[in-house]
Amino acid sequence: MARIKGGMNAKKKHNRVLKLAKGYRGARSNQYRIAKQSVMRALTSSYAGRKERKRQMRQLWIARINAAARMNGLSYSRFMYGLKLAGVDINRKMLSELAVNDAEGFTTLAELAKSKLA
Repeated sequence: MARIKGGMNAKKKHNRVLKLAKGYRGARSNQYRIAKQSVMRALTSSYAGRKERKRQMRQLWIARINAAARMNGLSYSRFMYGLKLAGVDINRKMLSELAVNDAEGFTTLAELAKSKLA
């Protein structure tokens, strides 16, 4: 039986990596060995970045809620605790949307939280 050489498979593997490395500077986009290292690192970073994005969004929501709560005479933690005592169950994403787009609605919630804290 004739021996089958691996040239086709190797070429396919190299092309797959080089395609992912398209747009990288210098040898990173042309040489397989260097491109492979760059692509592996990039894929690892992109996985970590998807987790990081969720943390950053939560930070942004909290910063917006805090700014709006302070305009209504409350700190973020006092505001959230007041809402908890009042039995209001709104997530931070929706609270930040209220803070940005509906100031009157947020003020109503802040007054509710103040009344429960007092």
